[in-house]
Amino acid sequence: MDVVRLGRGPEAPWKSMSAEELENQYSPSRWVIRLGAEEALRTYSQIGIEATRRARATGRSLLHVPYGDAKGETLDIYLPHEAPEAFPVFVFVHGGYWQCGSKDESAFMVEPLIAQGVAVVTVAYDIAPRGNLDQMVDQVTRSTAFVQKRYPSNEGIYLCGHSAGAQLAAMMLLADWTKLGVTPNLKGFFLVSGVYDLEPILYTSQNAPLHLTLEDAQRNSPQLLMALTQPADPTCHVLVIVGQHDSPEFQRQSREFYQVLPTLCRGGWKASFEELRNVDHFEIIENLTQKDDVLTQIILKTIFR
Repeated sequence: MDVVRLGRGPEAPWKSMSAEELENQYSPSRWVIRLGAEEALRTYSQIGIEATRRARATGRSLLHVPYGDAKGETLDIYLPHEAPEAFPVFVFVHGGYWQCGSKDESAFMVEPLIAQGVAVVTVAYDIAPRGNLDQMVDQVTRSTAFVQKRYPSNEGIYLCGHSAGAQLAAMMLLADWTKLGVTPNLKGFFLVSGVYDLEPILYTSQNAPLHLTLEDAQRNSPQLLMALTQPADPTCHVLVIVGQHDSPEFQRQSREFYQVLPTLCRGGWKASFEELRNVDHFEIIENLTQKDDVLTQIILKTIFR
């Protein structure tokens, strides 16, 4: 893979932060203003579990479909009620700082999207400490290739990742698909409240189960590594999205990642940035259960533009 490395420079704001402030900046639940930190996490999980229960009960679902040989390499597929032979596919990669979360509580957006004829896939991957970051990137790569092979006539694959899942999804911009014998029909990326430069994580408690080294962090930081080639389809749209009530560091990471995209995409990708008002790190995904939510509408307009 031909890549260009982009240095952050010594002025990276996090480098001058105290250990306490850095920990605070990279703890999304501490920035929630509507609820306490623990309640915010609990509410997010409850909404995801309930949305997934409804999706599995009312939709045409294929659950725990293996995309690889390992136990954790499965995905759930939710098909539109009257699916034609070809349909767009929305693939969701959950967050949880690479150490928690599950596809089994991540079907937030299924009901609004399948109602509009969009299939939804939620991906499982081996979280830490069972899996390491290189494995997770490989698993998301293979799951995306699997979706293309299973639905070769799809009307576009739209990859969405939240938080840690946004990093994993963004790494698909760098994927070498030739190794898998298929080039996914990637039409769009929705990168929501992500971390794209992993070095700050090394100095927080989040790294305890991850055991990331500096080399690991750099190798898996899409902010530092961007492919020099265009995607197979030059109409691919990369949307970098963050919440108004995400922490300043999460907002900075999103803006800086967006800023490298137009420079490096050689005019091939369309990149855009959205800061969604009045939502925090968790509401931004929780609200996808609603058909009239701002992000739901952005997703649908991007798919059907």
